Amino acid sequence: MAVRSSGGQRLIDGPSLARVAKPARRPKPEVFKGQSARNRIPGIITRVIKDRVAAQVEIQAGPHRLVSLLTREAVDELDLKPGMPAVAVVKATNLGVELPRD
Repeated sequence: MAVRSSGGQRLIDGPSLARVAKPARRPKPEVFKGQSARNRIPGIITRVIKDRVAAQVEIQAGPHRLVSLLTREAVDELDLKPGMPAVAVVKATNLGVELPRD
């Protein structure tokens, strides 16, 4: 749902933004002190599915939908939710999820 601020800007809550994410809306890559993985793809979490042990996290990164399979413990610890900005980290054939610094 979108509302207008007193300055006229349109404000959209995170879950609504996740539903309407468009390819042109890519967060700027964050600068980290150091990482071994070189393939870092910023995007927005659009879906989180959890069961007792495992979880599936979907990230919309431009026109690309990326899906990561993680432990439920990792998803709960990071408190991943639709609408959050996140960085998909690709190393070999695995896709991990990181949160950018505030």
